Amino acid sequence: MAFASTIGERVATLRAHVDRVAEAAGRPAGSVVILGVTKTQPRDAVLAAIDAGLTNIGENYLQEAREKYVDLPPVTRHFIGHVQTNKAKAIVGLFDVVQSIDRLEAGLAIGKAARALGRTVRVLVQVNVSPSERFGVAPAGAAQLAQALRNEGLTVDGVMAIGPLEGDVDGAFALAQEAFGAVGGTTLSLGMSADWERAIAFGSTMIRIGTAIFGARPAPERVTV
Repeated sequence: MAFASTIGERVATLRAHVDRVAEAAGRPAGSVVILGVTKTQPRDAVLAAIDAGLTNIGENYLQEAREKYVDLPPVTRHFIGHVQTNKAKAIVGLFDVVQSIDRLEAGLAIGKAARALGRTVRVLVQVNVSPSERFGVAPAGAAQLAQALRNEGLTVDGVMAIGPLEGDVDGAFALAQEAFGAVGGTTLSLGMSADWERAIAFGSTMIRIGTAIFGARPAPERVTV
C-alpha cells in the first residue's frame, strides 16, 4: 500500500536521524523514543506507523482517540492533551500514559479513575516553560506536584514540556531539564517537529512528532449547506 510505504520510509528516515543526533550528543542510538502524534490523522495512518515499527503513539483529543485507538496492535498510547477531570475515566480507559498532569486536581481524577477501572497508568508532570503556553505547572513547583501525586499512589515517570514558538528555546529546555532532574523518573518528553534536535541536546528521552511521520495534517472537511 503506497500510503503505508510512505509512512514506513518516514519512520525509518526519522529513526536514523534521531539516532545520529543522539550519538552526536554523546548518547547511544535508540536512547530517544519517537512518539507519533496522530492528531487529525486517520486510523489507517496510525496502523501504518505501528506496522513500520512505531511503538508509542499520542493524541491530544479524547474524541479522536475513541475513533482510532480501539483494538490496535500492541502499542503504548499516550494522552498529551489537557486533562479535563470529567473525562478522566474515559482517558484512563483508553490510554496507558497521561503526559499532561499540570495540577493536583487532574492527577487525583486520573488516580481515582485508574483505581475504579483496575488499571495502572503512568503519568508525567507537565511543566510550563513557554510564555505562550496556557497549561503546565511552573518549573519550581514540579517536584512538589510530583511528590503530591506519588503520595496519592500515582506512578510519576518524569516530565513533559512544550517549547516556545520563538525566543529563548535553549533557556526553556534547560528549565525542563532541571525540572526533570527534580521530579525523577525515566521520561523527559521534550521536543517536537521544529525543535527536537535541540531537545535531545538537553536530555530529552522522548520526542513528539507528527508531520515528519504522517505528512501534513489533512485539511478539515468543508461543510456545504
